[in-house]
Amino acid sequence: MIEGAELAAAYHTQRQGGDFYDFFRVSPTRVLFGLLDLAGRVEEARGVLSTAQQVFRSLSSELLANEEVNEADAMTQIAVQLNRAILAAAQGIHPCPGFAGCYNQEVGTICYFNAGHIPGLLRDDIGITELPATGLPLGLFSHATSDAPTVALEPGAALLLVSRGVVEGKCGNEEFGLERVSRGLSEFSSNSAQQLCASVLDQVQQFMCARPTHNDVSALVLVRAAAAKAVMSGQP
Repeated sequence: MIEGAELAAAYHTQRQGGDFYDFFRVSPTRVLFGLLDLAGRVEEARGVLSTAQQVFRSLSSELLANEEVNEADAMTQIAVQLNRAILAAAQGIHPCPGFAGCYNQEVGTICYFNAGHIPGLLRDDIGITELPATGLPLGLFSHATSDAPTVALEPGAALLLVSRGVVEGKCGNEEFGLERVSRGLSEFSSNSAQQLCASVLDQVQQFMCARPTHNDVSALVLVRAAAAKAVMSGQP
């Protein structure tokens, strides 16, 4: 449960590769979420992803439990340790683009890192803003670091993360692409995170005219309730 927000994820059931998502509460005001896209087939990725999840959960809970912690410092440290855990589990280089964020429900902000992942898409009253890479993919260099900027999730705003399999879905020689993902997010009128996830997957399948089997197809959405606008403006 998240006060004043909704978080959901969805994927096509036929798993092909190393997509992994997770979200969990780390403090009374913070919820951590992430989407990783480990290179390779599902059989190769299973052990590495299991290690990554253990580190992601245990380290995040340890670093972000204190309400006084600097979220940017904690997220940067999570990126560093997650990177090293993937290298160790894979026993060498194993590229893993990843996006992880810490949502602070008290102030409506997201402190995040984007380690070479597909840009996150933030939709608000202004339009669609891309959240591009803040560092290299995980699993490449043991001393790689990533910046951890903070963005505001205004009431009614939504953050959408998609895996590489979404943008690389093909019809003939044409890819679905991030532009179509962005357009779909802009045109989607519901404030339901679950419905938005389902809409993204449906659009990819309709574009391909077949169930995706080229790669994992995953979407993760965080939506802040629009009802907060009325409270902030003093309306009933």
